[in-house]
Amino acid sequence: RMNIPSLLRAARSSRITRWWLNAALDRAIPFNHPHGFRVVPQKHRGIRVDIPFLPVNCNHIKSLHACCLATAVEYCSGLALIEHLDAKNYRIIMKSLHMEYHYQGKTSAHAVFAPSSEDIDRHILQFLQTEESVLYTAEVPIHDRHGNLLATGAVTWQVKDWSRVRTKT
Repeated sequence: RMNIPSLLRAARSSRITRWWLNAALDRAIPFNHPHGFRVVPQKHRGIRVDIPFLPVNCNHIKSLHACCLATAVEYCSGLALIEHLDAKNYRIIMKSLHMEYHYQGKTSAHAVFAPSSEDIDRHILQFLQTEESVLYTAEVPIHDRHGNLLATGAVTWQVKDWSRVRTKT
């Protein structure tokens, strides 16, 4: 089984580990593989997902497809949460996704989400001490390579300790 939090930490300073992380994620999450996304853990904290400008990621007017951008937002924020909240201990499941589109993507782009440990502690872990589950909304901007804001995604995640999950996996 892949230890995503430790791979993300190691990939911050190692190109080989970053390559291995992306290969492993492509295999573990085959839905995202055709998009050609590349996960780049940021130097101090957070995750960047690079979105290549490929025909498979474009719509009929040859700009980045709305659903491709939404998928990158989900991927980016989910990995950033898993980095803080090990999936062995917590079930992290998407409850809702809201996208607002601002500008057509005519080049490669990237999504970035970088929650702090304090933010995770204050908005998730403290609540899980008394609540069965907690909802956490990640605001994720997507910019193109020229710095234009293409879209903003708001992903609401439900976080729950595995010991409180009633459905079987």
